Amino acid sequence: MTRSTTAGSPPPSRRRTGSTTVVRALVRGGPLLPAAILLAVFLIVPILWAFVGSFTNATLTGVTATSPEWVGGANYERLFADPDFSLSLWLTVVFTVASAVIGQNVLGFAIAFAMTRAHRRMAAIGGGVIVLAWVLPEIVAAFVAYAFFSRDGTLNQLLGVVGLAGDNWLFIAPMATIILANVWRGTAFSMLIYRAALAEVPPELIEAAEIDGANAWQRLMRVTLPVLRGTIATTLMLITLQTLSVFTLIYVMTAGGPGNASSTLPVFAYQEAFRFGSVAYGTAIATVMLIIGAVFSLGYIAVLRRAEADR
Repeated sequence: MTRSTTAGSPPPSRRRTGSTTVVRALVRGGPLLPAAILLAVFLIVPILWAFVGSFTNATLTGVTATSPEWVGGANYERLFADPDFSLSLWLTVVFTVASAVIGQNVLGFAIAFAMTRAHRRMAAIGGGVIVLAWVLPEIVAAFVAYAFFSRDGTLNQLLGVVGLAGDNWLFIAPMATIILANVWRGTAFSMLIYRAALAEVPPELIEAAEIDGANAWQRLMRVTLPVLRGTIATTLMLITLQTLSVFTLIYVMTAGGPGNASSTLPVFAYQEAFRFGSVAYGTAIATVMLIIGAVFSLGYIAVLRRAEADR
């Protein structure tokens, strides 16, 4: 004689469902477990450690270097009242928008679009020259840019031929020089992505628009760009995050100067933490920079999901 199930309790098969689901999830996610552990150890834990450290008075030397004290939000209060931080934040926005959102993105797409219509050999040569700047180590690219814009650099040598040689461009227009240098170095990345994406645009859509009487500009704006909306959002997110964290290029070229005229947030955080020894204050700046990057990422992800939903 079989026993009846106790009133109010699920049958044995149902009681095992929850544990079975967990086991299956662990089995399926097993290959990803090492990656998740590495991600936690080398990314999540340092971020949390730095965030906690921004609420202390840790310094590079002295008693508070080994025994920092909890100061709450004092570093952030100081940060938002610091005019140097406001300037640095504004310079970071200018640098990111000009060199990434406009410079690398627009120029990279324009070059990729031109390559699809150029002769194959010319496209290969042009693409190779552009990629050369991207594959250079950042410090090498920074020294090349410094040598180009300095007082006795290549730019003034070329301008001197027509009698237009100027002073040291790194001091006359520091933000313009680092923006141009970052565009020069980073355009190849977006160009490669757009080159691959343009090759995947269905040719029948272009042909149908051409048959309907659309000119080249209309085909670009009404057919090609809508198809590439997801790629554009992804590329913008990647190059924005890369540009937000640019440090070596700026530090080698101008070191944030003259004064604070080119001191973006990464340079400002470095100077406060390692030049002036206020590690906790520098960490607070880095935390704000991390939040800004997260906001950019969430915005681009929202656009990307909308583009995927419209397909």
